[in-house]
Amino acid sequence: MDAKPTIVLVHGFWGGAAHWGKVILALSKAGFSKLCAVELALTSLADDAERTRKMIAQQSGPVLLVGHSYGGVVITEAGDMSNVMGLVYIAAFAPDTGESPGGITQNKPPAAIANVVPDSDGYLWIKDDRFHESFCQDLTADEARVMAVTQKAPLGSTFGDTVTAPAWKKEPTWYQVSGEDRMIHPDNQAVMAERMNPRKILTLPASHASLASKADEVAALIVEAAAPAQQ
Repeated sequence: MDAKPTIVLVHGFWGGAAHWGKVILALSKAGFSKLCAVELALTSLADDAERTRKMIAQQSGPVLLVGHSYGGVVITEAGDMSNVMGLVYIAAFAPDTGESPGGITQNKPPAAIANVVPDSDGYLWIKDDRFHESFCQDLTADEARVMAVTQKAPLGSTFGDTVTAPAWKKEPTWYQVSGEDRMIHPDNQAVMAERMNPRKILTLPASHASLASKADEVAALIVEAAAPAQQ
């Protein structure tokens, strides 16, 4: 009988489920066969949390939620379901009650904030010619080019959506800080990590795209978080 939990991966702003590609392969090699990657609309926290809850509800047995970037807001809002056994934050927002990703960002703006621009429909994009240096400076130029062209823009209003009841206040947590992050200030990450009193804080010399540039280390943290379900 497979005692391993289902791992549900939740992407963030400017990316889709495929951003987890390298982590998915690393987890598969580590023996995790039950993996799901949610595809978010990035239109509102309510929409994205509901989509994630539906994915969680489809799983039998315990679920470990893993959120990157804005995906951390989503798992914070949606992670209160009975079969969720833990939350893993990867260079992610982890808001408290009434906090939003936009509010947290304003506390200490990241290095690349000027490279985020709105279009005429209210979606926010990272400037194409600034994507590499802003989002994933530790990836190759080719990898960055694909990410830039396929970036998934959020509605600007999503940045203002607030969390109601943070799941990290009642679930075991783990947090990976990206020390060279230009999209979420590393100091903001450290504050959010420390206040949730996680089982572990892992700080990596990585960009915002640590799930791609440090996939093995990120996968190892997820494996560690999944271990209690196997005991």
